[in-house]
Amino acid sequence: MSEFMMNTYAQWPVTFVSGNGVYLTDDQNNTYLDCVAGIAVNALGYKDAGLTDALQEVLNQGILHVSNLYYNAYVKEAAKKLTTLAEMEKAFFCNSGAEANEAALKLARKWGHPKNKSTIISMIDSFHGRTYAAVTATGQKKYHQHFDPLPSGFVYAHFNDLDSIISLIDRNTCAIIVEPIQGEGGIVPATEEFLQGLRNLCDEHDLLLIYDEVQCGMGRTGKAFASQGYNVKPDILTTAKALAGGVPAGAMLTNKKTSDVFAPGDHASTFGGNALATKAISYMCDRLSDEALLKHIKETGDHLNKKLNDLKAQFPTLITDVRGMGLIQGIALTITPKDVVSKCFEKKLLLASAGSNVVRFVPPLIITKEEIDKAIAILQESLEELLRK
Repeated sequence: MSEFMMNTYAQWPVTFVSGNGVYLTDDQNNTYLDCVAGIAVNALGYKDAGLTDALQEVLNQGILHVSNLYYNAYVKEAAKKLTTLAEMEKAFFCNSGAEANEAALKLARKWGHPKNKSTIISMIDSFHGRTYAAVTATGQKKYHQHFDPLPSGFVYAHFNDLDSIISLIDRNTCAIIVEPIQGEGGIVPATEEFLQGLRNLCDEHDLLLIYDEVQCGMGRTGKAFASQGYNVKPDILTTAKALAGGVPAGAMLTNKKTSDVFAPGDHASTFGGNALATKAISYMCDRLSDEALLKHIKETGDHLNKKLNDLKAQFPTLITDVRGMGLIQGIALTITPKDVVSKCFEKKLLLASAGSNVVRFVPPLIITKEEIDKAIAILQESLEELLRK
């Protein structure tokens, strides 16, 4: 642990200094196969030539930030490309997923204010960020501990259980927030019936449907956004993580029903939509508009799923489930995920946990089948060693 940094992360004893493709190199010249991708951030891996050129263009202009009192050279184009890709109407830019969700929660409250609606339904085992409203919307008690009193007006339903939603809706309800695939909750996809049911309930009771696609969006499922695979549209969609290929960026996207709720002064973000981020967002949107990349994600995701299910058959006492789609997948375990992650780390494979019992795979979207095979071989060897213990 650094003498000068606060103790807020349980960090692995490694310092990375360079990367190329899906590999990272540390300061001791060790090379690691990366299936974490900065926690679903580095969608194009490392040293992507196009992203590098795009960022260099901004650096050469000499203007990284002018504030949102003025337009920069890239923000309008980024908004147009992103809303088109997401099939939404307007964009608000910020710096992170938590900020995007805060914006969505504020917008929902303002929309509901003249109707005397303020309660927001979230899901148990959800994750929406670390700031106060976002962490309150997060339906995991471990993230609430020691931070009370939390903001009021949030209630929690069971994911993929429409009856539990119905039981919570009353005259004060203004919105439902849901991840199409729960990420930190254990890589759990929504069913199509659940999302369509939420859409129907929101239409029936005059509520807003908010999709948190911070982790599962930006191509990770083989669609530009995970919800597009369900064909069920939200009123608000949030995105971040891979949005700018590694540059900090977040966005809240709105439809016709919600696009004009905010007025100047209602919400803001000093660095949101800065030149560097929006140039990177434009580049990412261009890449995700390429059907060849989306096809690659689908094919490699199917390959990963098959390999993980093969491992499940090989280790039935260790692996109880394979979850997810595309390149956001996980294995549920009967042993502590950290033991598996640690053993793989020793063998130069980077993985991360999710929820209480899941090892998560969110590699760069450019990973090949051969690189997946290499990762699976290391994971298999690690599981064999743990089983012998």
